Amino acid sequence: MKKSTGLGALGGLVYSTETGRMCPDCRQPQADCRCGEAVVPAGDGVVRVRRETKGRGGKTVTTVSGVPLAGEELKALAKRIKARCGCGGALKDGVIEIQGDQVALLCDWLAAEGFRVKRAGG
Repeated sequence: MKKSTGLGALGGLVYSTETGRMCPDCRQPQADCRCGEAVVPAGDGVVRVRRETKGRGGKTVTTVSGVPLAGEELKALAKRIKARCGCGGALKDGVIEIQGDQVALLCDWLAAEGFRVKRAGG
């Protein structure tokens, strides 16, 4: 017989005498939880480099999206890109944002690193 105690913030099961602690996100036993595993985003395998200014107070930002890496590998690539460009940037929702207009430099550098690169936008 399964006995459960405790309810999560949204009314989810947090502990079961049968399986122990439960993950609040995937509602699986913590031993079987896969929430923390990095999932490579599905895409067409083309890295798109784009120059943007809208919604940024007139500042120019170069975005790199569609990189077929996940988790720590994507963070490491973002760090290498920032070092290569010699400027700041951020990683937000799988999109690397680099300060300034770095499109030409990044297209050449990413192609040399072995990625299929496409310049997107105008």
